[in-house]
Amino acid sequence: MPSFDTICEANLVEVKNAVENTAKEIATRFDFKGTPAAVEIKDKDITLIGNADFQLAQIEEILRNKLTKRSVDVRFLDIGDAQKMGGDKVKQVIKVRNGIETEASKKIQRLIKDSKLKVQAAIQGDAVRVTGAKRDDLQAAMALIKKEIADLPLSFNNFRD
Repeated sequence: MPSFDTICEANLVEVKNAVENTAKEIATRFDFKGTPAAVEIKDKDITLIGNADFQLAQIEEILRNKLTKRSVDVRFLDIGDAQKMGGDKVKQVIKVRNGIETEASKKIQRLIKDSKLKVQAAIQGDAVRVTGAKRDDLQAAMALIKKEIADLPLSFNNFRD
């Protein structure tokens, strides 16, 4: 039976490269000289460090530009609040989304059920598997999901005929 998986996965290699390029730019920019401005990545957490909120906003803007140049959707970023560190430092943690949360997967499942297409959706961990009898129905389901769920950077894989 034909099927495909709906997933939400960032290319972590490209994310790491974008963070490294951002760190290089911060090191060479004149307005960041003599400040504790930095960006680092551990697992799926990107940490921005700066003097003040406006500096964090500048670093975040540089990071967004580098991610866009590397074809990584910025909707993968889950931006946290700025927190005070010791002295005059401020830090902000940005999480890179990986996998579909249960609420979003239930929303996708409900959307497919309400669409009256002859397909079924099943939640499998952090992905949603959609199965149907015809390839055309599956392609219509893909188009529907892309159109209706615009706030998540969804992609489709494991398309089987």
